[in-house]
Amino acid sequence: MNIKISNQAKLPTRFGNFQTKAFREFKDQQNIQEHLVVFTDPLPSIPLVRVHSECLTGDVFGSRKCDCGPELSFAMKEIYEQGGMLIYLRQEGRGIGLFNKINAYHLQDGGMDTVEANEALGFDKDMRNYDVVGEIFKHFNISEIRLLTNNPRKIEQMEKYAKCVRDSIIIEPNEYNKEYLMVKKHKLGHLL
Repeated sequence: MNIKISNQAKLPTRFGNFQTKAFREFKDQQNIQEHLVVFTDPLPSIPLVRVHSECLTGDVFGSRKCDCGPELSFAMKEIYEQGGMLIYLRQEGRGIGLFNKINAYHLQDGGMDTVEANEALGFDKDMRNYDVVGEIFKHFNISEIRLLTNNPRKIEQMEKYAKCVRDSIIIEPNEYNKEYLMVKKHKLGHLL
């Protein structure tokens, strides 16, 4: 894997003061993704880790259609208090991109669930790839983590790179995301 790693910088946040590094992943000459790692310094020997896929609508605009924004806030708070890192992967919409995600939202507005909408657009239910996480763990010399997730696929993927123990991340549902969370539980196997 071809990656470049930025210098380390301070990142004061509303949750506390962190350090950060960016990882530039070269998939090919025209496909470059940049991911962000936010971490406490020092890192504990077994850090609390959240691998969070970008969700512009939830993380930035506070969309209530998903649980992404509240999960990100919960993770940042817990990581600051317990020590660890947040890996922010630029894989919007379970890897289908922002444009396609908004098209999927349109189909959801017409009655499809999140999985049906992705499949109607010609995508698998989850297109994410986690290979760069292995490189991030190598860079930080991490071999064991407490993974903050409800996604069994993510646990399986992370175990390729580090020994994992799962910590759950439970967010209170709202009137807009109750059905979405049920689909995540029943169709994607999330541990909710």
